[in-house]
Amino acid sequence: MTFSGKIKQNISNLEESKLEYISELSGILTTNAEIKLYSIKVQTENINVANKIFKTIKNIYGVTSNIMIKNNYNFKKNELYIIEIKKDVPKILKDLGLLNEQGFKLLKIPNEFIVSDDELKKSFIRGCFLISGSVNDPKTSRYHLEIIINELESAKFLCDLLNEYNLNAKIHRRKKGYMVYIKESEKISEFLTMLKAYDEVLYFEDIRTYREKINMSNRINNCEQANVEKSMKSAQSQINDINYLKEIDAFDLLDEKVKEVANYRVKYPESSLIELSEIISVETGNKVTKSCVNHRLRKIKELADKARNK
Repeated sequence: MTFSGKIKQNISNLEESKLEYISELSGILTTNAEIKLYSIKVQTENINVANKIFKTIKNIYGVTSNIMIKNNYNFKKNELYIIEIKKDVPKILKDLGLLNEQGFKLLKIPNEFIVSDDELKKSFIRGCFLISGSVNDPKTSRYHLEIIINELESAKFLCDLLNEYNLNAKIHRRKKGYMVYIKESEKISEFLTMLKAYDEVLYFEDIRTYREKINMSNRINNCEQANVEKSMKSAQSQINDINYLKEIDAFDLLDEKVKEVANYRVKYPESSLIELSEIISVETGNKVTKSCVNHRLRKIKELADKARNK
């Protein structure tokens, strides 16, 4: 079972209040359903979602939906479950906030009472994800969560709803419909928590933490490598200055302490300044700091630059 399938299986079995079931069902129909005044048709590849829709309609409205199963050859040849409601359709639509008060105009976004408090908003979002959402498995792919919606107005409504929770959701136009998506790993984790998919949140966070450790390790290694290369480049430049002064017989113009550092630099070309200061301190018995080494090497550079300019 896919990561998205596991999420849907778990949240399909949540116990909710009647109002939460209604908001969730409204989210399902708003996102992806063929709605007419005399019939409602919803389709899904997920059997848990199909059962959820069937049971919700039966338990709340006492209506038994028709379920048809057919092969879906578009992608992975999964079975496609089609739920069709033909009884009490206007009453159901009005109850779900998808029919105006006069009972003759279908709405692309639900009435305010469907998302009138925090829990109802989350239930509506859960319904949207159940019928048309997916999340990439963090172990096998990049971070990406999306919900495909038929109508732009409905997509904007969902996007705004998600961004009330600071999830940085965005909309992208597709050939068929619109994609509301979230890219940031932290925000996807918050979304899954909102859905109450707690097992998947733990799995997601484990993978995310592991990836962040790997990325941090890579960043540290890159920084260390950059520092090593920078030190080696600087050391080579210092050695070039020392050799140049020797070639033009100007090396003896340096005082003894500076010449001492110069000789150690040539002897230990791969050492950093702090390593060089420690080596000199140990081998000579005289304490030499990194600052002293840097100062003396700068004297060498100044003399070499002066000689080159002349």
